[in-house]
Amino acid sequence: MVDAATLTSEEQTNLELAHEYMRIAYTPGLGSADAVKHLCASANRFVGPTTFPGTETLEQYADVHGELMTKLDDLHFVSFDVEFVKNDRVAFRYTAEGTHKGAPHGKIQPTGRKATWTASALFRAKDGKLVEFVKEWNNLPMWEQLGWPIEECLTYNK
Repeated sequence: MVDAATLTSEEQTNLELAHEYMRIAYTPGLGSADAVKHLCASANRFVGPTTFPGTETLEQYADVHGELMTKLDDLHFVSFDVEFVKNDRVAFRYTAEGTHKGAPHGKIQPTGRKATWTASALFRAKDGKLVEFVKEWNNLPMWEQLGWPIEECLTYNK
């Protein structure tokens, strides 16, 4: 974890900003574009084509992730395994888990199966707003644990 005593005021602000975005975007029933827009610069960008293809902004990500959380309505962070802050950059590697006990996944009714996975979130901030979010997440292990079609995770044919 980051030693707050070693951070500049800008770095502390950026760390808090990224944590707040993650808190909102990863809280079932809360994650949505409207809930995070106050944290985002107007011309922001989301990069994660293997995660959520077609998602281009931080607000769009909060919406599609909010949809995922209707299926895993107990989704939560287990830990932030790595945190790094330098100037305008904030990086997290985290572990999360959730149970498919909410809405159906396509035609698959809730399985009651629990999944645990890891991902990385790389943020860039400017003037107190988030301008970029790069997400690295291999969703295949999660899909396998939940019993969802792994073909949905394949990117070579998209």
